[in-house]
Amino acid sequence: MNVSTPDLHVPDLEARILPGLEAVEESLHRAVSGSRDLIDELTSHLAVAGGKRIRPLLTLTCAQFGSPQLALGEKVLNAATAIELTHLASLYHDDVMDSAPTRRGVPSAQHQWGNNRAILAGDVLFARASVLVASLGPESVAYHAHTFERLCIGQLNETFGVTEGADPVDFYIQVLADKTGSLLSSAAHFGAFHGGAGEEIAATVARFGEKIGVAFQIADDVLDFASEVVTSGKTPGTDLREGVDTLPVLLLRRRQAEGTIDEAGARILGMLADDLSSDEALAEVVAALREHDVVEETRQMARDWAAEAIAECQSLPETEAKTALVSFAHLMVDRMV
Repeated sequence: MNVSTPDLHVPDLEARILPGLEAVEESLHRAVSGSRDLIDELTSHLAVAGGKRIRPLLTLTCAQFGSPQLALGEKVLNAATAIELTHLASLYHDDVMDSAPTRRGVPSAQHQWGNNRAILAGDVLFARASVLVASLGPESVAYHAHTFERLCIGQLNETFGVTEGADPVDFYIQVLADKTGSLLSSAAHFGAFHGGAGEEIAATVARFGEKIGVAFQIADDVLDFASEVVTSGKTPGTDLREGVDTLPVLLLRRRQAEGTIDEAGARILGMLADDLSSDEALAEVVAALREHDVVEETRQMARDWAAEAIAECQSLPETEAKTALVSFAHLMVDRMV
């Protein structure tokens, strides 16, 4: 599996949790296989494609706030694997809903096998995650179920669009919190809780996880315009072509509603209303957005959310794990540079 875990710049801690990351990878491999060959190829498709394993890394890091005996114990490892499986399951479903042709540099499951099989593969992975969570006890089962509910509610809200009278930017941020923040929050909570750090620290790192998840997704919105080749593997401006307003566009629409939009911003909104099916038209609007200060405004919002996440860490014990969380927060937004 092509995995490249982020460097947290805390060598001693990273050396301690490396065996845990390796154990999670082995557990993940077992969890995505075990059926007939054709099904295994489908359910293992995204796991084999790789990823950064950000969620297991966060689980294992937060477990370091607890007991050394529990930090790499069976419950922490099962929790880390279950969270990553839940994330993978959500990607299968997301790619069906978005008709995404690629994911992690390979053809998406729905593109290769069709919608029905991709949806069922996601369901299989969530079922296998649920089996692992069941080993953690009823409280964790309920916590995980609530997280999965938030993932689905976030996706549903995205499909229905902003509720009448709501601020579109605030609504969008809540969707990000539900779709991404909730799972990072659970990853952090499970690590601290099952590592024996106690409920107060578990609640603190859960708030950290939620906020850094929002920062991470806002940073992705910047990356969609900031360079010719985006790290997500998507073609720049794909969301624009599909009529999906990411944060820079929503901020432009807010300026338009307030009567503060400049000529360049108004021109961009006019271009978005036109046909963007040709690569030339899409490239033109992406280039215009790239030059507009609304992208810097979006970049600053990502930094602000990361700063709020770091502020949540203030009450945590002064340990290498705390240093690692602060580094983790910076990494999530440094990608925008």
